[in-house]
Amino acid sequence: MRPTDLARRHGLSTQAVRNYEADGCLPPAARTPSGYRVYTEAHAAALDAYLALVRAYGHATGGRIMRALHGGALDAALTAVDRGHAQSLRDRETLDAVRGAVEHLLEHPPERPGAAAGARTVGELAHRLRITRATLRNWEAAGILTPARDPATGHRAYGPQDVRDAELAHLLRRGGYPLDGIAEVVRQIRAAGGTEALAATLAGWEERLTARRLAMLDAAGRLGRYLELLPLQA
Repeated sequence: MRPTDLARRHGLSTQAVRNYEADGCLPPAARTPSGYRVYTEAHAAALDAYLALVRAYGHATGGRIMRALHGGALDAALTAVDRGHAQSLRDRETLDAVRGAVEHLLEHPPERPGAAAGARTVGELAHRLRITRATLRNWEAAGILTPARDPATGHRAYGPQDVRDAELAHLLRRGGYPLDGIAEVVRQIRAAGGTEALAATLAGWEERLTARRLAMLDAAGRLGRYLELLPLQA
């Protein structure tokens, strides 16, 4: 088929098809004696696979997978796919952890109405959570806590948000969650503007994650179909 045929079939411009071939996302096209490109059903399957990979993993990873295939590095291509699925699983676990933590914090807010609004010292927060000061410092090193410093003494001063994050870390650590995972949960809560705001965004987050996982399934099927045709390119 001509470049225009392949482009029209996928709702693309002919220049986009040429660019994908130049980038290694499509196998090289044969040429007519006059120099015109000739594409086959294998090229159509490759383009199907690449566009599906982009939807599932993004342009960078999708291109990396296709270039690896066309360079004969099947293992590298499959490893990139595996990494994408592993990241999806981590995202799912993070979502579940965030949901559980948010529900807990909404039911048991760290600063009750009427509680003192002043900052807590490291000793006071450690006593509140029944943990050591060293544990709080480890959480700070992991990016979970970001306490201010008293300008006069230089001592750590934990405000209400720090107490919330420490409560969250304490909850997740009891569940065996790793520090780097807890740091990601805390970042999500901070970005959303607090537990109440994050609770309202969890449904949308889950919808996007589910859509990406379904896109990965679709990409896997299209990639498998292309792999059945790929040896014909030799």
